[in-house]
Amino acid sequence: MLQLHQVHKTYSTPQGPLRVLNDISLHLEAGQSLALMGESGSGKSTLLHLAAGLDQPDQGKVILAGENIATFAESRRAKLRREQIGLVFQQFYLVPSLTLIDNLRLQARLAQQEDAEWTAHLIERLGLSGLEKRYPEQLSGGQQQRLAIGRALAPRPALLLADEPTGNLDEATANTVLTLLLSLVRETQCALLVVTHSPQVAAPLDRCLRLRHGQLASVTSW
Repeated sequence: MLQLHQVHKTYSTPQGPLRVLNDISLHLEAGQSLALMGESGSGKSTLLHLAAGLDQPDQGKVILAGENIATFAESRRAKLRREQIGLVFQQFYLVPSLTLIDNLRLQARLAQQEDAEWTAHLIERLGLSGLEKRYPEQLSGGQQQRLAIGRALAPRPALLLADEPTGNLDEATANTVLTLLLSLVRETQCALLVVTHSPQVAAPLDRCLRLRHGQLASVTSW
């Protein structure tokens, strides 16, 4: 579903070129989950942005569903993000003027892939039944993050990208949200890539890679 092949990324800085990613290759199949760990500044978010088509590599391929999106124009990458990629962040990025149900429907409507039956199922699975008319400020942090997950999954994306998805939650709530996220990923059979610094978040996922000095290594123990 997702493949990065010999990807390089360098940024210009006042001190000169900064190589962030150096010859990165990874693959992720449909229904699989992968944790990407690394210290702050190690390039985790850059890799996530490349996978989402939010940025382009200097060299290499970013292949999603058989197509090299690194060659796409921005308009085509934006369309692909709407239709095939779900994004979940540490900050919830809910629209404060929209109710829970309208926030949940937003991504699917933008992708023209709204499914009323699937939306109702998501609300029930997310434990948000009865809260449909509430606004984000009327929800707890855990409820807001569950809503953000539901919004990302509403169009049934092929790939779900999550950047520190439980970073703003207490430990108990984080565990609940993570368990729910993995359950919904198995149900939808989308591929999941999670960027995290937490071994507790990474442990339940199928595989874990660590990014250090712009290169990847498998994590075999905690």
